[in-house]
Amino acid sequence: MTAWLMYLGDDPKRVGGGYDDSSSTHYSWDSRVPNSAHVQVGDVIALWNGDTLLGTSVIEHIKTGTGTKDLSSCPECGKADIAERKTMTPKYRCWTSACKAEFDKPAVETVPVTTYQARYESGWIDLHGHVSGTELRALCEEKKSQNALRRLRWDDFRARVETGKNATPLDVVDTTREVIAGGHTKRTVRARKGQPAFRAALLESFGQMCAFTGPMPAYVLDAAHLYSYAANGKHHTSGGLLLRKDVHRLFDLGQIAIEPTTLTLDVAPKTLAWDEYAKLQGKPLTVPITATHKKWIAAHWEQHREPITAVIPPQAGAGQKLAAAP
Repeated sequence: MTAWLMYLGDDPKRVGGGYDDSSSTHYSWDSRVPNSAHVQVGDVIALWNGDTLLGTSVIEHIKTGTGTKDLSSCPECGKADIAERKTMTPKYRCWTSACKAEFDKPAVETVPVTTYQARYESGWIDLHGHVSGTELRALCEEKKSQNALRRLRWDDFRARVETGKNATPLDVVDTTREVIAGGHTKRTVRARKGQPAFRAALLESFGQMCAFTGPMPAYVLDAAHLYSYAANGKHHTSGGLLLRKDVHRLFDLGQIAIEPTTLTLDVAPKTLAWDEYAKLQGKPLTVPITATHKKWIAAHWEQHREPITAVIPPQAGAGQKLAAAP
Protein backbone atom coordinates (compact mmCIF):
# COMPACT_ATOMS: atom_id res chain seq x y z
CA MET A 1 0.00 0.00 0.00
CA THR A 2 1.30 3.46 -0.91
CA ALA A 3 0.66 6.23 1.60
CA TRP A 4 1.48 9.94 1.51
CA LEU A 5 1.87 12.68 4.08
CA MET A 6 0.49 15.82 2.43
CA TYR A 7 1.23 19.28 3.77
CA LEU A 8 -1.72 21.63 4.11
CA GLY A 9 -0.71 24.78 5.96
CA ASP A 10 -0.02 28.48 5.76
CA ASP A 11 3.08 28.19 3.60
CA PRO A 12 3.00 31.28 1.34
CA LYS A 13 4.22 29.12 -1.54
CA ARG A 14 0.95 27.17 -1.35
CA VAL A 15 -1.17 30.29 -0.89
CA GLY A 16 0.66 32.19 -3.60
CA GLY A 17 0.39 29.20 -5.89
CA GLY A 18 -3.37 29.51 -5.89
CA TYR A 19 -4.02 25.97 -4.64
CA ASP A 20 -7.63 25.08 -3.95
CA ASP A 21 -7.67 22.91 -0.82
CA SER A 22 -10.25 21.71 1.68
CA SER A 23 -8.87 19.32 4.27
CA SER A 24 -11.82 16.91 4.39
CA THR A 25 -12.62 16.75 0.66
CA HIS A 26 -9.82 17.66 -1.77
CA TYR A 27 -6.16 18.62 -2.09
CA SER A 28 -4.36 20.29 -5.00
CA TRP A 29 -0.78 20.44 -6.27
CA ASP A 30 1.09 20.84 -9.55
CA SER A 31 3.89 19.28 -11.55
CA ARG A 32 6.55 21.48 -9.97
CA VAL A 33 5.96 19.69 -6.64
CA PRO A 34 8.30 16.72 -6.03
CA ASN A 35 6.47 13.36 -6.31
CA SER A 36 3.62 15.11 -8.14
CA ALA A 37 3.11 12.38 -10.75
CA HIS A 38 3.55 9.45 -8.36
CA VAL A 39 0.32 9.93 -6.37
CA GLN A 40 -2.38 7.53 -7.59
CA VAL A 41 -6.06 6.70 -7.08
CA GLY A 42 -6.32 4.22 -4.19
CA ASP A 43 -3.31 5.66 -2.34
CA VAL A 44 -3.86 6.45 1.33
CA ILE A 45 -3.17 10.01 2.44
CA ALA A 46 -2.62 11.75 5.75
CA LEU A 47 -2.92 15.54 5.86
CA TRP A 48 -1.03 17.73 8.32
CA ASN A 49 -0.40 21.45 8.82
CA GLY A 50 3.21 21.25 9.91
CA ASP A 51 2.31 21.04 13.60
CA THR A 52 -0.24 18.24 13.84
CA LEU A 53 -2.21 15.61 11.95
CA LEU A 54 -5.50 16.76 10.40
CA GLY A 55 -6.96 13.50 9.13
CA THR A 56 -6.60 10.55 6.78
CA SER A 57 -8.46 9.12 3.79
CA VAL A 58 -8.12 7.31 0.46
CA ILE A 59 -7.85 9.03 -2.93
CA GLU A 60 -10.99 8.29 -4.98
CA HIS A 61 -10.23 10.39 -8.04
CA ILE A 62 -7.49 12.65 -9.39
CA LYS A 63 -8.45 15.44 -11.77
CA THR A 64 -5.66 16.74 -14.00
CA GLY A 65 -5.47 19.95 -15.97
CA THR A 66 -3.09 22.62 -17.20
CA GLY A 67 -2.17 26.01 -15.82
CA THR A 68 0.69 28.36 -15.10
CA LYS A 69 2.75 29.08 -12.02
CA ASP A 70 4.94 32.02 -11.04
CA LEU A 71 8.39 30.90 -9.91
CA SER A 72 10.45 33.27 -7.78
CA SER A 73 14.22 33.15 -7.78
CA CYS A 74 17.28 35.13 -6.82
CA PRO A 75 18.01 37.86 -9.41
CA GLU A 76 21.73 37.35 -8.87
CA CYS A 77 22.26 33.60 -9.13
CA GLY A 78 18.91 32.42 -10.47
CA LYS A 79 18.40 29.87 -7.69
CA ALA A 80 14.99 29.41 -6.05
CA ASP A 81 16.38 29.03 -2.54
CA ILE A 82 15.14 32.40 -1.32
CA ALA A 83 13.19 33.48 1.75
CA GLU A 84 11.08 36.50 2.59
CA ARG A 85 12.11 38.32 5.78
CA LYS A 86 9.38 39.92 7.88
CA THR A 87 11.40 42.46 9.86
CA MET A 88 14.64 43.05 7.96
CA THR A 89 15.44 44.92 4.76
CA PRO A 90 16.04 44.21 1.97
CA LYS A 91 12.95 42.01 2.11
CA TYR A 92 14.49 38.90 0.51
CA ARG A 93 17.69 36.93 0.95
CA CYS A 94 19.19 34.15 -1.13
CA TRP A 95 20.22 31.19 1.00
CA THR A 96 22.44 29.60 -1.64
CA SER A 97 25.83 29.28 0.04
CA ALA A 98 27.72 30.74 -2.92
CA CYS A 99 25.42 33.75 -3.27
CA LYS A 100 23.75 35.16 -0.11
CA ALA A 101 22.43 38.13 -2.10
CA GLU A 102 19.83 40.45 -0.54
CA PHE A 103 17.14 42.16 -2.64
CA ASP A 104 13.70 43.80 -2.45
CA LYS A 105 12.09 41.94 -5.35
CA PRO A 106 12.78 38.42 -6.64
CA ALA A 107 12.97 37.52 -10.29
CA VAL A 108 9.65 35.99 -11.41
CA GLU A 109 9.17 33.54 -14.28
CA THR A 110 5.77 32.23 -15.34
CA VAL A 111 5.94 28.59 -16.43
CA PRO A 112 3.33 26.05 -17.64
CA VAL A 113 2.38 23.27 -15.21
CA THR A 114 0.16 20.23 -14.99
CA THR A 115 -2.37 20.65 -12.20
CA TYR A 116 -3.69 17.88 -9.97
CA GLN A 117 -6.64 17.74 -7.58
CA ALA A 118 -7.26 14.65 -5.46
CA ARG A 119 -10.76 13.95 -4.10
CA TYR A 120 -11.14 11.76 -1.01
CA GLU A 121 -14.24 12.84 0.92
CA SER A 122 -15.99 9.44 1.19
CA GLY A 123 -13.39 7.89 3.48
CA TRP A 124 -12.27 11.00 5.38
CA ILE A 125 -11.53 10.45 9.09
CA ASP A 126 -10.98 13.60 11.15
CA LEU A 127 -7.90 13.09 13.35
CA HIS A 128 -7.07 16.71 14.15
CA GLY A 129 -4.47 16.83 16.92
CA HIS A 130 -4.10 13.06 17.28
CA VAL A 131 -0.44 12.91 16.16
CA SER A 132 2.17 15.65 16.50
CA GLY A 133 4.20 17.05 13.63
CA THR A 134 7.39 15.65 15.16
CA GLU A 135 5.91 12.15 15.22
CA LEU A 136 4.63 12.46 11.65
CA ARG A 137 8.07 13.44 10.34
CA ALA A 138 9.51 10.34 12.03
CA LEU A 139 6.86 8.16 10.35
CA CYS A 140 7.91 9.22 6.84
CA GLU A 141 10.21 7.05 4.73
CA GLU A 142 12.62 10.00 4.56
CA LYS A 143 12.51 11.64 7.98
CA LYS A 144 14.34 14.81 6.90
CA SER A 145 12.32 15.42 3.75
CA GLN A 146 10.96 18.94 3.23
CA ASN A 147 8.62 17.97 0.39
CA ALA A 148 4.90 18.80 0.53
CA LEU A 149 4.22 15.22 -0.68
CA ARG A 150 6.19 12.68 1.34
CA ARG A 151 5.97 8.90 1.37
CA LEU A 152 4.52 7.66 4.67
CA ARG A 153 5.17 4.31 6.36
CA TRP A 154 1.50 3.30 6.48
CA ASP A 155 1.74 0.32 8.84
CA ASP A 156 3.63 2.38 11.42
CA PHE A 157 1.29 5.34 11.00
CA ARG A 158 -1.74 3.10 11.41
CA ALA A 159 -0.32 1.49 14.53
CA ARG A 160 0.26 4.94 16.03
CA VAL A 161 -3.29 6.14 15.31
CA GLU A 162 -5.03 2.94 16.38
CA THR A 163 -3.09 2.23 19.58
CA GLY A 164 -1.71 5.54 20.80
CA LYS A 165 -3.32 8.48 22.52
CA ASN A 166 -6.90 9.07 21.27
CA ALA A 167 -6.78 5.66 19.54
CA THR A 168 -9.06 5.62 16.47
CA PRO A 169 -9.74 2.56 14.25
CA LEU A 170 -9.02 3.07 10.55
CA ASP A 171 -11.28 0.32 9.20
CA VAL A 172 -13.11 2.88 7.05
CA VAL A 173 -9.86 3.28 5.10
CA ASP A 174 -9.86 -0.43 4.30
CA THR A 175 -13.49 -0.41 3.20
CA THR A 176 -13.01 2.68 1.04
CA ARG A 177 -10.03 1.07 -0.71
CA GLU A 178 -12.12 -2.03 -1.38
CA VAL A 179 -14.91 0.06 -2.92
CA ILE A 180 -12.45 1.99 -5.09
CA ALA A 181 -10.77 -1.23 -6.21
CA GLY A 182 -14.21 -2.45 -7.26
CA GLY A 183 -14.45 0.33 -9.81
CA HIS A 184 -16.70 2.84 -8.05
CA THR A 185 -14.25 5.75 -8.08
CA LYS A 186 -16.08 8.02 -10.52
CA ARG A 187 -19.44 7.46 -8.89
CA THR A 188 -18.27 8.76 -5.53
CA VAL A 189 -16.93 12.04 -6.86
CA ARG A 190 -19.17 13.15 -9.71
CA ALA A 191 -20.50 16.67 -9.22
CA ARG A 192 -24.14 16.61 -8.11
CA LYS A 193 -25.93 19.52 -9.67
CA GLY A 194 -29.30 20.19 -8.09
CA GLN A 195 -28.32 18.62 -4.77
CA PRO A 196 -29.78 21.48 -2.63
CA ALA A 197 -33.17 21.17 -4.35
CA PHE A 198 -33.04 17.37 -3.94
CA ARG A 199 -32.39 17.77 -0.20
CA ALA A 200 -35.17 20.35 0.14
CA ALA A 201 -37.61 17.94 -1.51
CA LEU A 202 -36.63 15.16 0.90
CA LEU A 203 -37.08 17.48 3.88
CA GLU A 204 -40.52 18.35 2.54
CA SER A 205 -41.40 14.66 2.23
CA PHE A 206 -39.91 13.27 5.45
CA GLY A 207 -39.38 16.25 7.76
CA GLN A 208 -36.30 16.37 9.99
CA MET A 209 -36.07 12.59 10.20
CA CYS A 210 -33.06 10.34 9.64
CA ALA A 211 -34.37 7.16 8.05
CA PHE A 212 -32.01 5.10 10.24
CA THR A 213 -31.85 6.91 13.59
CA GLY A 214 -35.01 9.03 13.89
CA PRO A 215 -35.60 12.77 14.52
CA MET A 216 -32.52 14.95 13.96
CA PRO A 217 -31.74 18.65 13.40
CA ALA A 218 -31.88 19.45 9.70
CA TYR A 219 -28.26 20.62 9.65
CA VAL A 220 -26.93 17.11 10.39
CA LEU A 221 -29.03 15.42 7.71
CA ASP A 222 -27.66 14.58 4.27
CA ALA A 223 -29.72 13.89 1.15
CA ALA A 224 -28.61 10.31 0.44
CA HIS A 225 -29.11 8.65 -2.94
CA LEU A 226 -30.16 5.03 -2.79
CA TYR A 227 -28.95 4.63 -6.38
CA SER A 228 -25.82 5.75 -8.19
CA TYR A 229 -26.29 9.39 -9.08
CA ALA A 230 -23.21 9.22 -11.29
CA ALA A 231 -24.68 6.39 -13.33
CA ASN A 232 -28.21 7.80 -13.39
CA GLY A 233 -27.46 11.54 -13.62
CA LYS A 234 -30.79 12.61 -12.09
CA HIS A 235 -32.18 13.33 -8.64
CA HIS A 236 -35.26 11.21 -7.91
CA THR A 237 -37.00 12.05 -4.63
CA SER A 238 -38.36 8.50 -4.59
CA GLY A 239 -34.76 7.26 -4.73
CA GLY A 240 -33.47 9.20 -1.75
CA LEU A 241 -33.65 9.29 2.03
CA LEU A 242 -32.41 11.71 4.66
CA LEU A 243 -29.54 10.20 6.66
CA ARG A 244 -27.43 11.52 9.50
CA LYS A 245 -24.00 12.37 8.12
CA ASP A 246 -22.11 9.50 9.75
CA VAL A 247 -24.62 6.79 8.83
CA HIS A 248 -24.79 8.24 5.30
CA ARG A 249 -21.09 7.56 4.90
CA LEU A 250 -21.47 4.05 6.28
CA PHE A 251 -24.37 3.40 3.90
CA ASP A 252 -22.34 4.59 0.90
CA LEU A 253 -19.51 2.24 1.94
CA GLY A 254 -21.88 -0.69 2.45
CA GLN A 255 -21.15 -0.86 6.17
CA ILE A 256 -24.87 -0.36 6.74
CA ALA A 257 -27.43 -1.81 4.31
CA ILE A 258 -31.19 -2.31 4.32
CA GLU A 259 -32.45 -5.89 4.09
CA PRO A 260 -34.92 -5.69 1.17
CA THR A 261 -37.54 -8.17 2.40
CA THR A 262 -37.80 -7.02 6.03
CA LEU A 263 -36.67 -3.40 5.48
CA THR A 264 -34.49 -3.65 8.58
CA LEU A 265 -30.92 -2.42 8.99
CA ASP A 266 -27.97 -4.76 8.60
CA VAL A 267 -24.66 -3.57 10.05
CA ALA A 268 -21.44 -5.09 8.69
CA PRO A 269 -19.19 -6.97 11.18
CA LYS A 270 -16.46 -4.30 11.19
CA THR A 271 -18.94 -1.63 12.23
CA LEU A 272 -20.81 -3.84 14.72
CA ALA A 273 -17.80 -3.42 16.98
CA TRP A 274 -19.05 0.09 17.74
CA ASP A 275 -21.95 0.28 20.18
CA GLU A 276 -23.40 3.38 18.49
CA TYR A 277 -23.92 1.39 15.29
CA ALA A 278 -24.44 -2.08 16.77
CA LYS A 279 -27.70 -0.85 18.31
CA LEU A 280 -29.00 -0.19 14.78
CA GLN A 281 -28.76 -3.87 13.85
CA GLY A 282 -32.20 -5.23 12.94
CA LYS A 283 -33.94 -1.88 13.44
CA PRO A 284 -36.73 -0.93 11.00
CA LEU A 285 -36.63 2.26 8.95
CA THR A 286 -38.10 5.26 10.73
CA VAL A 287 -39.92 6.58 7.65
CA PRO A 288 -42.43 5.10 5.19
CA ILE A 289 -41.03 4.27 1.75
CA THR A 290 -42.39 3.57 -1.72
CA ALA A 291 -41.98 0.67 -4.13
CA THR A 292 -39.35 2.68 -5.99
CA HIS A 293 -37.36 3.14 -2.79
CA LYS A 294 -37.48 -0.65 -2.37
CA LYS A 295 -36.11 -1.12 -5.89
CA TRP A 296 -32.97 0.87 -5.12
CA ILE A 297 -32.64 -0.66 -1.65
CA ALA A 298 -32.55 -4.07 -3.31
CA ALA A 299 -29.83 -2.94 -5.71
CA HIS A 300 -27.71 -1.58 -2.85
CA TRP A 301 -28.11 -4.87 -0.97
CA GLU A 302 -27.11 -6.85 -4.06
CA GLN A 303 -23.95 -4.78 -4.40
CA HIS A 304 -22.86 -4.98 -0.77
CA ARG A 305 -24.34 -8.22 0.58
CA GLU A 306 -25.62 -10.97 -1.76
CA PRO A 307 -27.69 -11.40 -4.94
CA ILE A 308 -31.41 -10.89 -4.28
CA THR A 309 -32.73 -10.38 -7.82
CA ALA A 310 -36.01 -12.09 -6.95
CA VAL A 311 -37.10 -9.30 -4.59
CA ILE A 312 -36.56 -6.47 -7.08
CA PRO A 313 -39.98 -5.07 -8.00
CA PRO A 314 -41.06 -5.70 -11.62
CA GLN A 315 -41.22 -1.95 -12.41
CA ALA A 316 -37.42 -2.01 -12.57
CA GLY A 317 -37.82 -3.54 -16.04
CA ALA A 318 -37.10 -7.05 -17.23
CA GLY A 319 -33.39 -7.70 -17.48
CA GLN A 320 -32.57 -4.10 -16.45
CA LYS A 321 -29.28 -3.68 -14.60
CA LEU A 322 -30.00 -1.51 -11.56
CA ALA A 323 -27.48 1.14 -10.59
CA ALA A 324 -25.89 0.75 -7.18
CA ALA A 325 -25.70 3.33 -4.43
CA PRO A 326 -22.91 5.85 -4.74
